[in-house]
Amino acid sequence: MERYCVYQERCHLEVQQKMYGWALTEEQKDTIIVHLIAQNFLNEERFALEFTISKFHQKKWGKVRLENELKSRKLSNYLIKKAIDSIPNQEYEETFHQLAEKTWNGINEKDSFKKRKKVGDFLLRKGYESDKIYEKIKELK
Repeated sequence: MERYCVYQERCHLEVQQKMYGWALTEEQKDTIIVHLIAQNFLNEERFALEFTISKFHQKKWGKVRLENELKSRKLSNYLIKKAIDSIPNQEYEETFHQLAEKTWNGINEKDSFKKRKKVGDFLLRKGYESDKIYEKIKELK
């Protein structure tokens, strides 16, 4: 399990899922998790911060998607808020505007309504806030 955690940052849920198929008692699994935490192989705060920044930079995910992904990994609301707040606001805004404009220019749709819908749906899937998306689409028209 140490090698598993060294390879990349993991959360408690991922470690538990990895051990699911193993023939271990709950007490043994808990002992392994305690050991990983004590030796600093497993740190949920570090995981949340690294996960958030890397998904934002690599996949250009918005705050809504990041929050939902962290919730699905059963992280505390405090850690989720801290991780989301670690994204610089100016960089977030610039990324959103660049992504929206690139998507708008990349869609070859003659019908204005369909084009706006496609761009809006794409940005919603990426996890950006709906009010921000609608303002940007109005601006791009």
